[in-house]
Parts: sequence; C-alpha cells; structure tokens
Amino acid sequence: MEPSYRIVPPTQTKTASISDTAGSLGLHDTLQYGIRSIATETRGAQFENRIAKWEETQDNARLTMLANLYGPAAPMRLLMERQIVSASPHMPAMPQSNIHLDILMGRDETLDPADFFLGMESGPQLSIHNEMEKKLRL
Repeated sequence: MEPSYRIVPPTQTKTASISDTAGSLGLHDTLQYGIRSIATETRGAQFENRIAKWEETQDNARLTMLANLYGPAAPMRLLMERQIVSASPHMPAMPQSNIHLDILMGRDETLDPADFFLGMESGPQLSIHNEMEKKLRL
C-alpha cells in the first residue's frame, strides 16, 4: 500500500508510437514490431486504465486517511481482516456470497448487477455430493 490521497487513478503514458517503431525509411517496421495497432495509439487506453484502477485508488486513499487518523495499526488490522475473511471456505454447490468482505470493503450499501444476476435459478441443478467429491479429489 503506497500512502496517497489521490482520488482519481493517475494517467498512464502512451507505450508505443510511430517514432518508437519506425524503420530506416520512417515507416512502421511490421516485421520487427508486429502489426500496427490503432488501439495503442489512441487515448482510450488511458480511460480504461483509470476505470480498471478506480477501486484500488479509492481504497488506497481510504486506508491512508485511516492511518493518519488512527495510526498505522488500523489499516494493517483492516487488511488482515480482509485477508482472513476472503480465505474462508464455502460449500461448493451453494451460491458464494461473502458479506463479511463486502462490509469490510464498504460495499454493503451498494447495489451492483452481480447482486441480482448471480442466482442459482438459471444454472443447472448441482449436487452437493458431486461438488464435494471434486473439491476433495475423491
């Protein structure tokens, strides 16, 4: 955990450009660098990077503020509790819902699509005995 008050994830610099992959004639060298991808040259990758790291950045800011308010032991305890709760075993054939981790992460008051669309009614009927045999490799 890097202490930071950053609310929005940082922008990532562009990784490839024509000048980086240009050959002796100033054109893209396809044999050496592969097919030219427009996706690497557009700025949409920065937005995707921000979206992918949004929760991580928000969590890091919360933990930094928690450390400044209550000392360095508070975020360490919270991270330890998260690790313990996320490693808890569950019954294989039953739907997995880790409400403990949701409470520790602060997601207990939010509604996500996963809360509605992970029901057992759409899947095949599961046998708990077969699932336990798979889990225990019997």
